[in-house]
Amino acid sequence: MLKGKTAVVTGAAKGIGKAVAIAFAKEGCNIVLNYHSSVSDDTINEIEEYGTRCMPVQGDVADFGFAAQLVKDIKKEFGTLDILVNNAGITRDMLLMRMSEEQFDQVINTNLKGTFNMVRHASSLMLKQRSGTIINMASVVGVTGNIGQANYAASKAGIIGLTKSAAKELAQRGITCNAIAPGFVETDMTDVLAEETKQEMLKAIPLKRYGTVDDIASAAVFLAKNTYITGQVLNVDGGMVM
Repeated sequence: MLKGKTAVVTGAAKGIGKAVAIAFAKEGCNIVLNYHSSVSDDTINEIEEYGTRCMPVQGDVADFGFAAQLVKDIKKEFGTLDILVNNAGITRDMLLMRMSEEQFDQVINTNLKGTFNMVRHASSLMLKQRSGTIINMASVVGVTGNIGQANYAASKAGIIGLTKSAAKELAQRGITCNAIAPGFVETDMTDVLAEETKQEMLKAIPLKRYGTVDDIASAAVFLAKNTYITGQVLNVDGGMVM
């Protein structure tokens, strides 16, 4: 069903983004792998082992011009852009009363503005195609909030609002737009948390285990295959939010 389609995944050098890119490669998709600083040859080789093409592109999706050029390059290279997964994201955790303007702006620019930039430019191409799938990576903290993450929670709540608005605007051309809200997932980003914090979070998960990057990747593939789901937020969180 997805074989031969073109999927772009932002922030795909490691963690959830890498897992999503590999999952779509397994489905036969050509992969545009966006990364900010570096990506290993092993990751590119792993994707290409599935017989698909991998186009690695370095750049910051928070840059409006870069996002526009990326979509143009994808159109030139592959002809279509069928699946967009907005995964690029950062954290700059700090209690609200100590959070700097820079810490707030950095997270909003990468997480929320970066997602807007890619949706804005990719949707222009998808509208002409009259088809496409957009999947935005939100978070359960965008629904519940979280101590020390006012900037991150705000960015992810914004992504949810952006997703629902885009879904309504794009539906008439057959384009779906959904969000995935991961819970506590084992990645490099969460590894830096104190063990005490991890154990407290585990208590809040009814399934009593942390999520894996593959849990999130399989949800993205599911949303890409279903053309009658749009404007939804899929919580992949072990039951944290229900």
